[in-house]
Amino acid sequence: MLKWALIFAVIAVVAGLLGFGGIAGAAAGIAKLLFVVALIVFAVFLVLGVTVAKKVT
Repeated sequence: MLKWALIFAVIAVVAGLLGFGGIAGAAAGIAKLLFVVALIVFAVFLVLGVTVAKKVT
């Protein structure tokens, strides 16, 4: 998911440099959303990993 966020961030930068403001804004918004979703998924898996590790050991 972070890969897609990085791809959209690069698209936003390139589109912004070329003067496509609408496309750059949309791509930047999508990149932000994907990054936040990736952070939330990471946090959930981190909590699950810690709790399961305590129960297993």
